[in-house]
Amino acid sequence: MDGKVIETTNLIDLGAVSPDSAVAQLVHHAVRMNASDLFFAATGEHVTVQMRHLGIVRPLSVLPIDHGRRCLAHVKVKAGMDGAERRRPQDGRWIVELDDSTSSEGVDLRISSIPTLHGEDLALRLVPHNHQHMVLEQLGMTPTQLGQYRTMIQNPGGLILITGPTGSGKTATLYSTLIRLNDGTRKINTIEDPIEFSIDGLRQSQINPAIDLGFSQLLRSVLRQNADVIMVGEIRDEETAKTVVHAANSGTLVFATLHAPGAPAAVQCLKNLGAHPHFLAASLRGVISQRLVRTLCPGCRTSLDISDAPFAFEEISSELEPGEGRTLFAAAGCKACDMTGYAGRTGIFEIMHVTPAIRELIGGARPSRELRDKAVEEGMLQFRQAALLKVVRGQTSIEEIFRVIPTEHLLLED
Repeated sequence: MDGKVIETTNLIDLGAVSPDSAVAQLVHHAVRMNASDLFFAATGEHVTVQMRHLGIVRPLSVLPIDHGRRCLAHVKVKAGMDGAERRRPQDGRWIVELDDSTSSEGVDLRISSIPTLHGEDLALRLVPHNHQHMVLEQLGMTPTQLGQYRTMIQNPGGLILITGPTGSGKTATLYSTLIRLNDGTRKINTIEDPIEFSIDGLRQSQINPAIDLGFSQLLRSVLRQNADVIMVGEIRDEETAKTVVHAANSGTLVFATLHAPGAPAAVQCLKNLGAHPHFLAASLRGVISQRLVRTLCPGCRTSLDISDAPFAFEEISSELEPGEGRTLFAAAGCKACDMTGYAGRTGIFEIMHVTPAIRELIGGARPSRELRDKAVEEGMLQFRQAALLKVVRGQTSIEEIFRVIPTEHLLLED
């Protein structure tokens, strides 16, 4: 690289380096920080560069407008995109080999461009080649939840739904699951948009809207491949919903993602897409709803004694170990965590295991509230309770919980 990264007031000065070096330094910096995305945004006077770190967008650099446009052009060329096309959105891919200690395998950049008022914006999704961190036990489930999920995924057939908003860790849960099942005894097919990680042993296919090849079209073809396990990246339409339920009822173990506010609500969402309640009840094995929260930096987190408030965690008292529930923890900030107070992320889960009683409610087309009440009665840990456990064990803060989880999931119900 020609030039040196100079950080002033937390911004990287890249005005004196070439476009290829500037982009390389930004990518390397983002990888070192374990960022998930890089964003280039054009304004009337400059191009701003930001990264998404632990779910939070943070500024990285401000480039002069001409220099910034050359950086954008460099990225598009490397990604195989049309450098002259600035009026239409484009997608591209660029595999960057890292030549330092940051990574021994490199990083896969999934690049999207979009025209805006002042020019083009680019979003670069950073996908590391190394997927060793995708382990079920490290996702953040409680021991009870993990046991329930392990039971679900060992079923020879049926449907398991993974729900949550964009950026909630659904992909990590899916890949961790498939890696666990990928023991050489099963034929596993995936239908993705796009293929995030290349896993040996999986038969992975990607949709292609340009030739009208969507999830439903690929799924019908995969069903003729005699797969034992099928992963569908997202249920988006009625045809896909019905085909997924049909496949699960035919003896295939199907994993699929769906946008729903909580585990019980996912059942209603699937019915709204045309899935018949009877067939859905027969096939559904469980629903996992999740969110990602930042974890406190162990080197600088601060504690507050709340032993004078013994009822603060009363509703999760049965889940607490001796001595827990007397301390709250908060973010502080130190050099190790770049003064953020947080050092990583973990999942908070709501897992609804479909029991005979819940199956009967689904088949009877009962509302989501009745499903939730029955699931709680049978021991389902709700988002609020799972979040409180993370707080009481010093993994995250109350502020972070309220930032990530919708208020309606945190309020006590009458």
